[in-house]
Amino acid sequence: CHSSPGPTHRSSLCLMLYADLHGRAKVLEKTFEEWMRYRDECLKKLANEPYPTGLYCNRTFDMYACWPDGSPGSTINVSCPFYLPWFEKVKHGLVSRKCGPDGQWVMVNGTQPWRDYYQCEEEMESTMEEEGARRLMVSFKVLYTVGYSLSLLALVSALLILTIFRKLRCTRNYIHANLFASFGLRAISVIVKDVLLEKRWGMEILHVSDWEVLLSNEAAVGCRVAQVVMQYCILANHYWFLVEAVYLYKLLIGAVFSEKNYYTLYLYLGWGTPVVFVVPWLAAKYLKENAECWALNENMAYWWIIRIPILLASLINLLIFMRILKVILAKLRANQKGYADYKLRLAKATLTLIPLFGIHEVVFIFATDEQTTGILRYIKVFFTLFLNSFQGFLVAVLYCFANKEVKSEMKKKWQLWKLDHPALCCTQ
Repeated sequence: CHSSPGPTHRSSLCLMLYADLHGRAKVLEKTFEEWMRYRDECLKKLANEPYPTGLYCNRTFDMYACWPDGSPGSTINVSCPFYLPWFEKVKHGLVSRKCGPDGQWVMVNGTQPWRDYYQCEEEMESTMEEEGARRLMVSFKVLYTVGYSLSLLALVSALLILTIFRKLRCTRNYIHANLFASFGLRAISVIVKDVLLEKRWGMEILHVSDWEVLLSNEAAVGCRVAQVVMQYCILANHYWFLVEAVYLYKLLIGAVFSEKNYYTLYLYLGWGTPVVFVVPWLAAKYLKENAECWALNENMAYWWIIRIPILLASLINLLIFMRILKVILAKLRANQKGYADYKLRLAKATLTLIPLFGIHEVVFIFATDEQTTGILRYIKVFFTLFLNSFQGFLVAVLYCFANKEVKSEMKKKWQLWKLDHPALCCTQ
């Protein structure tokens, strides 16, 4: 960024990097607004100044700084432009251009204006620190992209297995399938959002109109939709897992109930509850924080609209977790031989996942991205991204691929397929 003399494209990349590294996408929008104000003040000032006589370099705004008329063979110095995000650090600095003996501004390669803006650059130490942070964030992105991709593949496979095999169709597996679907939709929304963001911020900035298009609300519609879907799926994850915990608890205590009637209630709890919280969050974002992709939280009150129901579901899950442990221990002590083996298997899978869902939510309950700094923030980001992206894979493995009932059914189908296609199978 610092080595290029280009007026628009390279400068925009620097500002985008600055916004990205500081986690403040709104910096870019504010910078552009300040740049437009600087440009308008410059053009007004240049229009009102009297013109000199003789040979001189024309006054101009070169998209970076405001230049007065220059005498041939001289170096013109002006203050660093105030629209720079780091202006407070360089407000006493100067940027310079050379006026050639022919009355023309000195150019580089015949097209780009030469300028020395060394004093207007950010400090190198700060830049290197930010570059290290950027590389770390890129590695985090690779981590969660691999996690979500692997989870999506496993979840789709698990859904197909539960759908194709008729003997696996029961309320318990229907609940598993809905949980898989919520994780799959979440993975898709995250991947789609990243693609849309890369497409948006990767566009080449050559003209002022490109900035206006980049920062327009229309350009952000796609990633905002993906953000809303992602928040909905995150809530659906927690509430479908709450359904898993409630269903297991009912099985363990031997409650007599109509599975059909309760399954309808489970559908409302798993898919309906998130709507109750996502809709007001969406309205608050649209009316009060309608900027970028709605990923930043300037007013934390709006974020708690999503956060509170997640913490509530996690807390209930943990309470059920402890209650289930008590029930299982009591039944094992009583040596109940007739205790269904599938209930213990289901309990084992659920007890493995409940802490995974609850603990990291509770540990980082007040440690939001906006409130944590330094090493703590990177630790939180790593664990959150790792757990969130690989949760879907773990769910698919525990509830499907490692399930004895599923493996037994798949083995039977494989044996039947070999009997029906003897020519395609090797004789043993």
